[in-house]
Amino acid sequence: MTASILKKTLGLAVLAGWSLAAQALDLNVGYQKSAINLVSLKAQGTLEKQLAPLGVTVKWYEFQAGPPILEAMNAGSVSIGMTGDSPPVFAQAAGANIVYIGQEPSKPESSAILVPAGSTIKKLADLKGKRVAFTKGSSAHYLTVAALKKAGLQYSDITPVYLTPSEARAAFERGSVDAWSIWDPYYAAASRAGGVRVLSSGKGLSANNTFYLAARDFAQANPKVIAIVFKALTDNNKQLRGNVQQVAKTLSGYTGLEAETYAAMLARHPDYSVSYVNAKTVQQQQQVADTFHALGLIPKAIKVQDAVWKP
Repeated sequence: MTASILKKTLGLAVLAGWSLAAQALDLNVGYQKSAINLVSLKAQGTLEKQLAPLGVTVKWYEFQAGPPILEAMNAGSVSIGMTGDSPPVFAQAAGANIVYIGQEPSKPESSAILVPAGSTIKKLADLKGKRVAFTKGSSAHYLTVAALKKAGLQYSDITPVYLTPSEARAAFERGSVDAWSIWDPYYAAASRAGGVRVLSSGKGLSANNTFYLAARDFAQANPKVIAIVFKALTDNNKQLRGNVQQVAKTLSGYTGLEAETYAAMLARHPDYSVSYVNAKTVQQQQQVADTFHALGLIPKAIKVQDAVWKP
């Protein structure tokens, strides 16, 4: 989203009668360690400064992955959050009252399927009969499905082991699983620790889109707040691209991950700009939904467009 569009959005908001008076509202933000832009805003207190004059209190809640963020959102305890491509599909299919409000540029190289350095698994087809760890309903889930399809394998050809990122890393390191499908910064952290080999990144397999989502009722009632959040994210992206080492150090101080891990993540994918969801991304997301439905992993077919918020 460009600054001019955001300025126009805010200007139209005032003309449309959005009040600039304080309104006593909680903005509960669900984030992951992978949410570079959000974590950076949290570290700087940017949203708190910008929204306090409007009576909006910002509260932050950290999650390991996208699915629990959307579960909390559907339950009413999270207002907005950021996830990968698959969690919204599973949530929509389950009837969650959430909407896509924005997107970041795709980042296919920011996720990967890892195997131990000495593994006999040399190509994707070698995953047949193997135990593969990933978080159910996450972007890593779709990456795994796409990788199997490319290799000419069926989902039933592997044994999926559904684990959180921290559980999966532990299982991977003790040899309980043969491969691990994961996203940054966990991917970067595992690579830095050593003893792993990248079987395949997401390039050519998945767009690995990142989405901002909101509870539908919250989005409909608070478009001004969302516009302010988007502007803060857009402005902050310029800062992120300007000083990688300092940004990595700041993020490390707020998440506990090493600064070098974030530096590797930023080098792999430097652009965290935000925009409203476009038609091309909706089409890519529909492919994700159709793939999971065809495999029987979601209970019904869905139309992604039905969950796209129009400001």
